[in-house]
Amino acid sequence: MVGGLLVAAIVVLALVSYVWTPWPPMRVLPVEAYQTPNAEHWLGTDRLRRDVFTQILVGARTTLYVGLVAVGVAAVVGVPLGILAAMSPGWLGQVVMRTNDVLLAFPALLLAIMFAALYGGSTRVAMIAIGIATIPAFARITRSGALGVMKSEYVVAARAAGRSPLAIAWRHVLPNVAGLVIVQASVSFAIAILAEAALAYLGLGTPTGQASWGRMLYEAQTTLRSAPHLALIPGGAIALSVLGFNLFGDGLRDWLDPKLERR
Repeated sequence: MVGGLLVAAIVVLALVSYVWTPWPPMRVLPVEAYQTPNAEHWLGTDRLRRDVFTQILVGARTTLYVGLVAVGVAAVVGVPLGILAAMSPGWLGQVVMRTNDVLLAFPALLLAIMFAALYGGSTRVAMIAIGIATIPAFARITRSGALGVMKSEYVVAARAAGRSPLAIAWRHVLPNVAGLVIVQASVSFAIAILAEAALAYLGLGTPTGQASWGRMLYEAQTTLRSAPHLALIPGGAIALSVLGFNLFGDGLRDWLDPKLERR
């Protein structure tokens, strides 16, 4: 429930930013820089005299956008690969999984840095790179669940009835591994949030002129002593987001896994 509330809070912030913000997100306001939280600027202003609360609202939108696209890319590619590896003959499944292991050797952040160096730093490049780096996790968890489903009696009966492998995968395997995929998506969402924030902090992710919690940290690193709230606010938002999605994933696992007894 705590994880669900944190995730819901982030979604609400992102949705609110589409219809209302106290100030234009990147506008330089005619006020003093480095203001502490006050009645007019709820979370203060940064070194460029922009409203911090407005950037937090719009940054939530960027965070969810990056996570949704990255996890979507990973799931669309990784889930079919995992099912293919589980249902294919021994050699084909081994080829798929060994290729998966090679990709697994590259951390998401390292792969994203490589993509940023090749194609330039942008939100789109960060999303694609994080998604590609997360594919192995989806492939592994899907293959593990699919192997168990393939031994079940209803799959054996479907094969004996002459159903095609594609029909078996769609009607029997995919619905039974959906719970595992959903839990993995929640965990991968937290990883995507951290990776995007790290890339933006390094100057390789969300570009200047677009609100992002990682970009806010990047711009606040020179004022840690004089205005520590400029780093604590986006850092706290990132930490709570990651905590929320991790707790939410644990709760989904307990709810969707029939082997775990709930009291």
